[in-house]
Amino acid sequence: METRSNHVLVGAVVLILLLVLALFTVWLARLGTSENKEYDIFFKQSVDGLAKGSQVAYSGVPSGQVKDIQLWKPDPQYVRVRVALNGGTPILQGTTAAIQSSFTGTSTVALDGGVKGAPPIGCPKENPERECPYGVPVIPTKTSGLGAILSSAPQLLERLSTLTERLTILLGDKNQASIAGILANTNRLTGALADRAPEIAATLAQTRVAIQQAGDAAQKIGDLAETTNGVLSDDVKPTLANLNDAIVSAKQSTETLNAAVQDARPGLQDFSKQTVPNVNELIRNLRDMSKSLSEVSERINQGGASSVLGPQKLPDYKGKK
Repeated sequence: METRSNHVLVGAVVLILLLVLALFTVWLARLGTSENKEYDIFFKQSVDGLAKGSQVAYSGVPSGQVKDIQLWKPDPQYVRVRVALNGGTPILQGTTAAIQSSFTGTSTVALDGGVKGAPPIGCPKENPERECPYGVPVIPTKTSGLGAILSSAPQLLERLSTLTERLTILLGDKNQASIAGILANTNRLTGALADRAPEIAATLAQTRVAIQQAGDAAQKIGDLAETTNGVLSDDVKPTLANLNDAIVSAKQSTETLNAAVQDARPGLQDFSKQTVPNVNELIRNLRDMSKSLSEVSERINQGGASSVLGPQKLPDYKGKK
């Protein structure tokens, strides 16, 4: 009976110890996880090589691990990656996340870019659903160099294929013949230029001499222009002054003549109104007197001097027989 009671007591003690050990383990686990902070990262690229438990490093220092990977339902172009980071990791404003790929096939999440003195990344008090759709802060992303190359590899291959096809068309038989003809013509042209090199050199020399002569001629023309200006200023200016004096004298003479005409205008008016009619009447009288004298002279010529004193003799009348 005593042996049985001892076994029961030992079993009870063992169960109590196991329960205490389990509670202590759970407490330690909660204590360790309570220091971790979770963040969401939305990648708009392939996350190939990334899986749950993948390492998260901040500037190369291991700082946590990937906790969950899912497609974002509102926009399937994005992949939501939930990461759990150590409490001491400085996730400040300016921190960005990128997928660090490797040639072994595994990938890690690389964090960097935190600014000293900047506030930590968190969820705002107003409209937290907009900035934190799943209740945890969001770390912005950037494309790494190798990731960008791998993501754009299909486009690069397509462009290389297109370029290869175009080069094939460009370097076809017909185009090759044309290119060969162009090269042959170029060779002939360079040969002809080489043969004419002395003539070209002589032409350049003559051109240089002509340019120099043109410069000398231009200088001489400039000197002639300066001399002409001097002559005009020395000789023509006195002549122009004399001409101006003559013009002034002529103007004064004209004014004097105009004044004389103004003074003689009344006498001219009287001469035209009184003297001219009398002269006209005198001319008419002289004309009548001349006519009378002509008649007297004609009478004297026809009848002698008696025809002037006596009446005019009638002509003899002879009747018919």
